[in-house]
Amino acid sequence: MAVAGEMRVLVVNGGSSSFKCWFHEVSSGPLPVEAPQPQWEAHVEWRGGAAEVRIQSPAWGGYQFDRAANSLIEPLGDVIHALVEHAGVDVVGHRVVHGGKAYRESTRLTPEVRAAIARQAEFAPAHNHFELEAVETIDRVLGSATEQIAVFDTAFHATIEPAAYVYPGPIGWVDQGIRRFGFHGISFQYATRRTGQILGAPAESLRLLLCHLGNGGSLAAVRSGKSVDTTMGFTPLEGLMMGSRSGSLDPGILIFLQRHCGYTADQLDQILNRQSGLLGISGRSGDMRDILAARADGDERARLAFDIYVHRLAREAGGMLALLGGMDALVFTGGIGENAPPVREHLCRQLAFAGVELDDVKNGRAPRDEDIAARQSRVRIVVIHAEEEWEIARECHRLLGETERSVRGSAS
Repeated sequence: MAVAGEMRVLVVNGGSSSFKCWFHEVSSGPLPVEAPQPQWEAHVEWRGGAAEVRIQSPAWGGYQFDRAANSLIEPLGDVIHALVEHAGVDVVGHRVVHGGKAYRESTRLTPEVRAAIARQAEFAPAHNHFELEAVETIDRVLGSATEQIAVFDTAFHATIEPAAYVYPGPIGWVDQGIRRFGFHGISFQYATRRTGQILGAPAESLRLLLCHLGNGGSLAAVRSGKSVDTTMGFTPLEGLMMGSRSGSLDPGILIFLQRHCGYTADQLDQILNRQSGLLGISGRSGDMRDILAARADGDERARLAFDIYVHRLAREAGGMLALLGGMDALVFTGGIGENAPPVREHLCRQLAFAGVELDDVKNGRAPRDEDIAARQSRVRIVVIHAEEEWEIARECHRLLGETERSVRGSAS
């Protein structure tokens, strides 16, 4: 694949119950910070035996279909075949949630890298296995000669210092790989650059408190363009209350449940990752949209779920703010961060002491890539549309471009 011309990049961004395929031809020169509209994209959601597939392209329209499936990954082959019929693929970039301590930057998916990702699956069980299945599907459909690149969610946080990533247990834990890694790094990396562009300042000059709030959620303190600390840790379970994940708990609760209630590790995993958070408290849904609607209708458990969510969000944000020593911008991204004005309003009100002042009109009108702070606010408040796929494409472009330049240099 020659880097000199257009590079046809396919991105596969997979989660536990859905994945997105994103395609764009990118030039060999410098790429813009702001994400372009994809030339082709597909969304697949799996609901217990039926996969809903939506494919959209400005060039040849869009269509939607359902198909029986034994797993979420099965329809990926259909999606790739549909793309290949209309274009071609030079490189495939994969979002990989956990790279462990061995892989702290984007890298080619060699057999050794694939084996390392598989070893990390225990620490991101809803993601790493699925992502490896996606890699194998690409091998089968496009052939093993097609370049595939892993872009790790943990990589952005490789700059965190030992004081932040070492847990206060026995020091031997670090040698065993038990340490804080942080996640949502691809989203944070894009949001850092895009915020600087919107504010007209180099990202390296800003102190940013970034809030990636979706079904999963985490915060990151970013100074000089680098992650200082983040709320997720060894796994994506630590930190904020989430859609169905508990976030941080007193570990004594788990010891109590094992000793006195007979819970197994698998049962605790199921409870903490899939039956807690907004879902566990409300008893109805892990989707913030449902929680807000039920809260407006007077549902007390939905109200409690919302109150716990924003309380814990403010508490964690205060810790990040203290580490930064102040902030230039408060940034919201992710499904909740972009689309839940009451969540933004509550956090901004709690951070008013730090000079955060929201423009209520801007906050209420579905902002996208916009500063919604009041004019007199000492801190800017920015809403960024999450563009993980573009950031993955940029990483593919960077990595292959560096390789091409290295090859040319060796030959000269």
